[in-house]
Amino acid sequence: MQSLDWLILGIYFAILVAIGVWASSKRKKEGSLFLAERSLRWHHIGFSMWGTNVGPSMLIASASAGFTTGIVSGNYAWYAFVFIALLAFVFAPRYLGAKVHTLPEFMGLRFGQSTRNILAWYTIVTIIISWLALTLFAGGILIRQVFDIPMWMSALILLVISAFFTMLGGLKAVAYTNVYQMLLLIFVSLVLVIVGLDRVGGIAALAAKVPADYWVMFKPNSDEAFPWLPILLGYPVMGVWFWCTDQSMVQPVLAAKDLREGQLGTNFTGWLKILDVVLYILPGIICFALFPTLSNPDEAYLTMVENLFPVGMVGLVFAVLTACLVSTIGSALNALSTVFTMDIYVKRFRPDASQRHINYVGRIVTVIGAALAIILTIAIDSIKGLNLFNVFQSVLGFIAPPMTAVFLTGIFWRRTTTAAANFCLTAGTAFCLVVGILYLWPPAWFTLQWPHFMMLSFWLCLLLVIAMVTISLLGGDGQRYEIPAPIHEPLSKRIVALWIALAAVMIGLYIFFN
Repeated sequence: MQSLDWLILGIYFAILVAIGVWASSKRKKEGSLFLAERSLRWHHIGFSMWGTNVGPSMLIASASAGFTTGIVSGNYAWYAFVFIALLAFVFAPRYLGAKVHTLPEFMGLRFGQSTRNILAWYTIVTIIISWLALTLFAGGILIRQVFDIPMWMSALILLVISAFFTMLGGLKAVAYTNVYQMLLLIFVSLVLVIVGLDRVGGIAALAAKVPADYWVMFKPNSDEAFPWLPILLGYPVMGVWFWCTDQSMVQPVLAAKDLREGQLGTNFTGWLKILDVVLYILPGIICFALFPTLSNPDEAYLTMVENLFPVGMVGLVFAVLTACLVSTIGSALNALSTVFTMDIYVKRFRPDASQRHINYVGRIVTVIGAALAIILTIAIDSIKGLNLFNVFQSVLGFIAPPMTAVFLTGIFWRRTTTAAANFCLTAGTAFCLVVGILYLWPPAWFTLQWPHFMMLSFWLCLLLVIAMVTISLLGGDGQRYEIPAPIHEPLSKRIVALWIALAAVMIGLYIFFN
């Protein structure tokens, strides 16, 4: 980082704060912090969902995967369009029709208050651990390296910036700043790819300098890292959980101006996901062509930056990494305050609270959630000798089957009972976590030959669905709740055409890269 880099970084923060303040001024004085007065347009929704999904660890990990295996890890980006479409046409009409603030609130309409309570705490714990603590841990490492400051101070800096927008303008400020930050991300990453391709000698030269299987999306089933069948069957479990039932991801859709904007916004997210391979994975492949002797693939992204970018652009790259962090953390803080305030505080303690009081509680929850995230980040950083980020991400993968099973059966099978849903969210989650621990840290006497991680996720989800169906059928004539009705609006020709075009492009990409 030279003087010009620091200047550019300062300009980035000045613009970011200005946009946040301006967006906050657009919020009605007594309007809700949580759903932006349900005013988000399609571009706000698309950039917010994509921005929440992006983190510095994703940039670094994707480039590392590109360096070692090529574009096959792009399945996690391109395959996602199926589940984003599921959100647009199956879940979003019901979420918006029910006019809910949170997904636990929606499940409360479907299964009753007990399920809402379980799911609210479930969501809060997930947000604090996965969205806040792990993101801060990954980002704190980068901040610490640049500024040479302790982890707690790195995490505090990131949280102060993110909490500023969340507390000042709520989701509206987060959504507006996400648009700016994601445009900056696209620009910088695209420049890196163009400069890299120029250095290699063009696309044809790049193809000649890397193994042929680097351009294949489906590897043989014998491939240890990316066999095609576990991806085909296992990723849907993660995809439904992540894109359709996770509060941090879905909240921009809940805040849509109407269903049409929500469906256009999710479609825009699907188009943006195509860029994941170009902007995140391709730099790793280019790095392999330029620096094949690089010993640590995790350094592929920063190696490209260090060797290809001039003074000034390095500052922009660091601005992009910060943008990824602020976007993810801001969305997570807003989701956390929304769930606790609306599903726990207002529902159980102050159902008659004014909007002003609700906003006040939401801001307090934001501060408390930030403090808890810092404590967890410091605790994670203090444990040595383990790649904790990868371990925690793997453990979180075992959270997906219960959520996916509950939401799918709850939406598609009206006979699903509250007892079945609660069993899946409690005993089912405990069982999945035990399996996850045995998978990651098997004791010496445990010699079971595990299937691929994704295949294991599929079998766990299938087992939980069978258990829920069995419990529901044996439940007699106990109390049953109706599935919340969706909004009945005719699909516009524009929405249908855009989704057909996206599906055609995705299928074409899979055919071309196979």
